[in-house]
Amino acid sequence: MIAYLQGKLVFKDPTYVIIDVGGMGYHVKISLQTYSKIKDEEQIRLLTFLHIKEDAHTLYGFKDEEEKRLFLLLISINGVGPNTGLMILSSLSTEEIEHAILSGDVATIQHVKGIGVKTAQRIILELKDKVGKGSSESSTVPMGFLKSSNKIREEALQALITLGFPKTAAEKNIAQVLKKTNGEISLEDLIKASLKTP
Repeated sequence: MIAYLQGKLVFKDPTYVIIDVGGMGYHVKISLQTYSKIKDEEQIRLLTFLHIKEDAHTLYGFKDEEEKRLFLLLISINGVGPNTGLMILSSLSTEEIEHAILSGDVATIQHVKGIGVKTAQRIILELKDKVGKGSSESSTVPMGFLKSSNKIREEALQALITLGFPKTAAEKNIAQVLKKTNGEISLEDLIKASLKTP
C-alpha cells in the first residue's frame, strides 16, 4: 500500500494532480478540498489511498489526515465507492459532512450528485458513532476571488465532466452559478456551487 507521495507537483487540475516522485509521474485523483489547500506548491506531499480493481489501479490523494480518514469511512459504506466518496468530499467540506452525519441531516448529504435517500440514510446511520465529534479546524479560506473568464469556466466544466456530469448539464449549472454571482467567484467555489445546483 502506498501511504503517501512526496515530490514535485507537475500538473494540477481541480480533479487530479500529477506528482513527479524520483522521475516517475503519479496520476492522483483529488477532491476540491485538497485542490484548494495545495495552492501553487512546487513540492507536495499527499496522503494516498490505492484502489485496486481488475482493470485499474487508482490513486486518491488527500492533503490532510482528517480528509483521508473521512474518505475511508465513507467508502466503507455499502454503495459508496471511491469516486462517490471523492464527489462527497468535493461537494461538502469535512466539517459540513461531519455535522450532517452527527445531526442526522439526510437532505445535505442527498444534495451530492449520485447520492439517494437510502445511501444518505445509510451513511448517517453507520458513521454517526465514527466521525470526529467537532473537529476544531475552521473551514479553509477560498483562494480569493478570480474574475470570471473563459479559462475558469472551461476548468470548471472539465472538472464537472470528469466527476461524471453530462456536458450540457454541467454547462447549465455553471451558467446558473455565474449568473447569481455576477461572475465574481473562485474556481473551487464555482465547481462546488455547480455540484449543488439541481
